[in-house]
Amino acid sequence: MQIHGLQKMTLLDYPGHVACTVFLGGCDLRCPFCHNYELADGSASPVMDDAALMAFLKKRQGLLDGVAITGGEPCLHAELPTLLENIRALGFSVKLDTNGFHPAMLRSLLERGLVDYVAMDIKNSPEKYAETSGRQSLDLRPLQESITLLIGGSVDYEFRTTVVSEFHKASDFEEIGQMVFGAKRFFLQCFTDRDSVPFGGLHAPSREQLEQYAEIMRKYVPDTSLRGVD
Repeated sequence: MQIHGLQKMTLLDYPGHVACTVFLGGCDLRCPFCHNYELADGSASPVMDDAALMAFLKKRQGLLDGVAITGGEPCLHAELPTLLENIRALGFSVKLDTNGFHPAMLRSLLERGLVDYVAMDIKNSPEKYAETSGRQSLDLRPLQESITLLIGGSVDYEFRTTVVSEFHKASDFEEIGQMVFGAKRFFLQCFTDRDSVPFGGLHAPSREQLEQYAEIMRKYVPDTSLRGVD
């Protein structure tokens, strides 16, 4: 299995853990505000294979306690369960980032006990989901199935929305709240522009806007917090 990036240590990507972050290539969405677009569109070259990753992790036993798997979209890869089995066999806890559009893979990982924490993106309200994801249209039934899996399951998780001024307004969070009603926790992440973001002209919302959106979300998910805000 090809690994497209490795951050050797992070205290942010897997909260509560000293972890590394493993980046897998490929994604079925094309979000215009994506920070890892070169992974999504396949233009990034692999940096190692899974054997090299395992060799790295063996050397970090006792130094790291977690591995965050992100992308791209990890659940696109049929080899993902084997990768996670091998990581867990070394004693590491696993966090998975996903866009939620692959519920069959997610269900399999949950049932097999291969992940300890899931972070799922909620891009926007239903009518704006495709536009925010860079697609002409999207069937949201797989997404809703994944939401239901997490809310009704026993594995720890979070939902999160990256907030971009050009894509989000207050009424969207009423609908997002209804989508994830009863969830354990929710984060509003503030968009930050970077060279790797594929589209220019996008802006971060103000703190006041984020606080307004968070108050809306707390009607549906009381444990709603801001992330990435000074």
